[in-house]
Amino acid sequence: MFKINKITSHPVVDFAAEELKKYLRMMMPDAGEIIIKYAPDATDGFRLGLMADFGLDTSDALDLFLDDILYVDTDSEGGIIAGSNERSILLSVYKYLTLNGCRWLFPGIDGEFIPVKNVAPTKYRKLADCRYRGQCNEGAEFQPNMMEAIDYAPKIGMNIFMIEFLNPHAYYDSYYNHMFNEKNREAEPVTLETVLQWKRQCEVEMAKRGLQFHDMGHGWATWPFGMDPDKRYPNGETDEALEAARPYLALVNGKRQLKGDRPMYTNFCMGPKENREKVVKCVGDYAEKNTNVDYLHVWLGDSLNYSCECEVCQQKTHSDWYVILLNEIDEELTARNLPTRIVLACCYDSIYSPEVERLNNPDRFSLLVAPITRSYCDPVTQEPIEMELPKYQRNKNAHPTNPAEPVAHAEDWARKCGIKVLVYEYHFWVNQYYEVTGHRFAELINLDIKGYHAHKFGGVIEDGSQRSFFPNGLPFYTYAQTLFDSSLSFEEIRDDYYKTAYGEDYMEVVAFMKKLVECMDHRYFTGQSSLNPKVGAYYNPPMAEKLRRVPEIVAEFRPFVESHKNMPYRAQTVAYRLLNYFLEFVEGYSKFMVIKSLGGAKEAKEMCMKFMDDFGRHEIAIERYYDQRNFGAAMNWRILKSNEEPMNLGI
Repeated sequence: MFKINKITSHPVVDFAAEELKKYLRMMMPDAGEIIIKYAPDATDGFRLGLMADFGLDTSDALDLFLDDILYVDTDSEGGIIAGSNERSILLSVYKYLTLNGCRWLFPGIDGEFIPVKNVAPTKYRKLADCRYRGQCNEGAEFQPNMMEAIDYAPKIGMNIFMIEFLNPHAYYDSYYNHMFNEKNREAEPVTLETVLQWKRQCEVEMAKRGLQFHDMGHGWATWPFGMDPDKRYPNGETDEALEAARPYLALVNGKRQLKGDRPMYTNFCMGPKENREKVVKCVGDYAEKNTNVDYLHVWLGDSLNYSCECEVCQQKTHSDWYVILLNEIDEELTARNLPTRIVLACCYDSIYSPEVERLNNPDRFSLLVAPITRSYCDPVTQEPIEMELPKYQRNKNAHPTNPAEPVAHAEDWARKCGIKVLVYEYHFWVNQYYEVTGHRFAELINLDIKGYHAHKFGGVIEDGSQRSFFPNGLPFYTYAQTLFDSSLSFEEIRDDYYKTAYGEDYMEVVAFMKKLVECMDHRYFTGQSSLNPKVGAYYNPPMAEKLRRVPEIVAEFRPFVESHKNMPYRAQTVAYRLLNYFLEFVEGYSKFMVIKSLGGAKEAKEMCMKFMDDFGRHEIAIERYYDQRNFGAAMNWRILKSNEEPMNLGI
């Protein structure tokens, strides 16, 4: 009989023991009951505890709470499963199971590949290469999917989950109102109170697994002045809250008004101390109430070139005022005896480092570089970057497009302020729908992570949809695996994932994806290959010939998928069923892009809208993996904007 002895008493270790028991019983269904007990002096069975409990060396971890060391030393009946902190013990449990053949291909039970076999002796020890490995909610999210996403994170070695905004109702509204799929699904509105309850539920599930909780982000520039950052004010509308907050808004072109129709895009007038005091108190009150937050993100307005132009604010750069604000927040948190870590954002106007001001207590802060406007066709370089950075010009700055420029800006910040850097990436926002196979995109993600690691950045948080597993989870799996072990090649990760998902014939799937990559060029789909920009960003008649090959490639591959749709393991069956939906998706996508490449913008838009309505009928069947709203956003963001009025996202 197997036994699990908890050497360390902690709620996360309790959960780790239950997870080990569950999967051992699934792997060995006839092995009988497995007893779990707290036994700090145990010398037999599986022993779960901190590495310190076993006298194991943890000197390579600079911070035992933040750095994950995984340690496994077992025989066929038990052994030590340990970690540098309680979360690492859970990660070590999943690593032990992975080494014994388990895989988690997708979130949820249908993504579990659990072989029926006896466990084998296993030895493993590794400090994660990147300290920060996580994701942030985005896209159209629904609560069961969020529960599965949080559960999935540690199973593939991640240690962070972030919930953006005070109340993330905009993301939930996108799903429950079924944006871009209204013809197939009736709206199911949810209240602000319900979404706030769901956020708290997410927080509890994170804590159960010991995940670092990163919170908030945008909103601090208007919420302290009484405005809901996510409320919309279309067509210049106003209300009592906006009028009360107006004196605090950034003065731009002689007016204190919103940027666009949403407070979240707007900065506040940072120069007057009384304005900053309102923000400082708001941050302090929030941190004091929400002590479960490990990292509180304090970002400014979500837009470029909207810094205040009043006489006071013009005396310093946008980032200099930002640093002054952050130092005052640090003083407030210190006075309240709060250890809350603060994350500042290096993006838009704050991508430019401060000219004069410096952080007084850099140990409290982390710098989050957010390269939202970079190209995703070329990876982040692993080589040192030598470039002359553009100078800050108030409200006359340009978006960086070269992946190297945000890295160089972040390194400039780090040199001046003595601050550690992590990255807020957007691979799984809309960019996954411009390289739809995920095959080439996963390779780029592998290189991106290696690039950031080479620049000594501490890790990455992905701002992307939790439904980023269509046609499979290779890109997301590659993301997690490379963050933990940056020595892994794309091919190693791909073969491991594909062989598990598709069985011994997995190279047939690889060959199919490679054919599609050749026909559906990533650079073209991001609007960078036009032969005549005056006609449109997607005008490229030779590309039409490649795209016309897609239906033929799909037809050739369809019998293979059909013959494999019922597999020995449920996760494999799901993988092939998703491939079957993908065949319809990629064929329809290619057809309207043929018209787009020939300059037929209006006709292509009509075909695209019809395709989304047609394919949207499948969303309820594959909604764990495919995000219809984000596909619509991707079409709107680039492809349908070309020489056409864009669709209204409504978020």
